[in-house]
Amino acid sequence: MWVHLIHYFLHLIFPIFLAKLFFSAQYQRAYGIMLLTMLVDLDHLLANPVFDPNRCSIAFHPLHTFPAMIVYVLLCFFPGIWRMIGIGLCLHMATDAFNCYLMH
Repeated sequence: MWVHLIHYFLHLIFPIFLAKLFFSAQYQRAYGIMLLTMLVDLDHLLANPVFDPNRCSIAFHPLHTFPAMIVYVLLCFFPGIWRMIGIGLCLHMATDAFNCYLMH
């Protein structure tokens, strides 16, 4: 139960702190964009079954692979919306990796 609470806290609540930290002048926009990066989970639709509570998404789903994560980190070095997307995606991958660590 607490694993799920931490997972969803990191996906939904923690990005607002990052948005205020890195993009204080436009934190609401940054928060919205970081939430939109959760669309990266659409790659779960390619899996069979689509949802498996015991599956680690890191290195399993195409947009959760290490080459993709390199791109997400690189996005953090570009200004504006690209940095917002990069931070959101990196936080998403870190959250999923943390979840995998707790599961196994």
